[in-house]
This record gives sequence, C-alpha cells and structure tokens, in this order.
Amino acid sequence: MPTLSTSSKFIRAQKRSKHEGLAAEAYNTVRDRIIRGELAIGHVISRRKLAAELGMSFLPITEALIRLENEGLLESRPRAGTRVKVPTREDVEGHYVIREALEAQAAMLFAERARREERSEVLKLAKRVDALGAQANGDRAVFAALHEKLHRLIVEFARCPALYGAINTLYAAAATWLCATRPLPQGGSKTEHQDLVKVLASGDVSASGEAMRKHILLAMGCALQRLEVFFRVQKEYTRGYPRKGEKAISLDLLVADSEIPKPPLSTEEDSLISAPI
Repeated sequence: MPTLSTSSKFIRAQKRSKHEGLAAEAYNTVRDRIIRGELAIGHVISRRKLAAELGMSFLPITEALIRLENEGLLESRPRAGTRVKVPTREDVEGHYVIREALEAQAAMLFAERARREERSEVLKLAKRVDALGAQANGDRAVFAALHEKLHRLIVEFARCPALYGAINTLYAAAATWLCATRPLPQGGSKTEHQDLVKVLASGDVSASGEAMRKHILLAMGCALQRLEVFFRVQKEYTRGYPRKGEKAISLDLLVADSEIPKPPLSTEEDSLISAPI
C-alpha cells in the first residue's frame, strides 16, 4: 500500500509532467507562428492574450517564451515586454560567421562519410528546394522548411552528433528572416542547391567545404539586404517597442518602405540579391 509520501510524489510528478507538456505546446505554437511569418519581426507578444487563447496559466507560457528567447527568436526589455526579435546587422553577420564555419565542416564530413543512398536523397530534396525557390509566388514558409531540412540532412549524414547539435539551433532565425520579409527579385542560378549537393556528393572533401562556404556567404549577403529596412527602422525605437497606433516594425512596413531612403546597391551587393537566405 503506497504511503502518503509516495502518493504526494506521484501527484507532484503528474503535475510536473502536465506542466511541461503545456509549456512544450505553447513553445511549439509560438515558434511555428514565428517561422511561418504569422508573427512578424518586431511583433509584440502579449502573455495574457496568449494564455487566454491557449487556455493555459501564465507559468507554462512564460517558460515557453523564455525558451524562445534563449534560442534567439524573441527578445525582452524591462517595462517594454517581449517581441519577436529584431536582429541587428551584427546579429546577422555573427549568425552566418558561425554557420560558415560549422556547415563547411559538415559538408566536408558529408563528402567523406555519406552513403550512396543518402547522397541521392539529399540531391532529390535539393531539386525540390530549387523548384520551389523558382516560383515567384511560392509559399516561403514551405520553402524555408524544405531548405532547413536540406541543410539538416547534410549535417545528419556527416555523422557527427556534436556538430549536429551545435548547428541545430541556428536554423530557426534564418527561417524567420526569410518568412518575415518580402521576396527579393528573381535571378541567379535556378539550380543552386543541386549544384551545391553535386559537389558534396562527388566525395571531394576540399571542394565540398569551399562550395558550402560560398553558399553560406551568399546567403548572408541576401539576408543583410532583406533585413536592411529593419536595421534602419529599429534605430527609431532605441528605448522601447512600437505598439498599436505607432509605425510597427513588420511586413506591412516593408511593403510601404518607400518612406525610408535607400542607398544605391554596390555591384557586389547587386550580385548577391538572388541568393537564398
């Protein structure tokens, strides 16, 4: 017969398990909305509204938002609240510097360790990514998900769990930057990802690392162009967050960003405009 102490522990364990499940549900819900662009860059998150919508208390909501903040998708300021993170130029450049180092290493390991059927699988996915990317009105959320999956598979087939874990948390931010901004003009190679994967599948370790490095640097150039308007507008809100009734930092602003003067693109910047994020 269980003692009172044992019963209390069991009840506490059940409550903890339920609480953790609610926090995970809130985390997945908000993360998915951010990545799909439903919650735009700069969107202020109301814990009260989110708790009411999901039918939860503040505690699991708070834990979910803290987790998302630790992953770099949200940011908080005292007396200003929590919002979808507005990246600085330094944030974006730092993100891609890390990705360049890690993914170039993953590409070299993939070239060395991936099996024949795995190389074939990645090439098929690369064709899907390129096909969707070539569509002028394609679903950017779907493209972002497939693009992320492609890079994850390359790292997975590199067979280095520590490297996979280090790269895993980097992808969400890039997907957010892609979905929360308007598309850039079409151009450039329509088989970019296929060309990349063909180099990796060739087994040439050195060429694979260099091909991935160039791919990541092109992606950085494109991301910086996509987010340039955010870099400028966020200077207007150095102390707090724009809220209802003020000019919001969102996709709506990007559509009407003619108010903000833009410097002419350099030749190098212009050549990067078609790169994927």
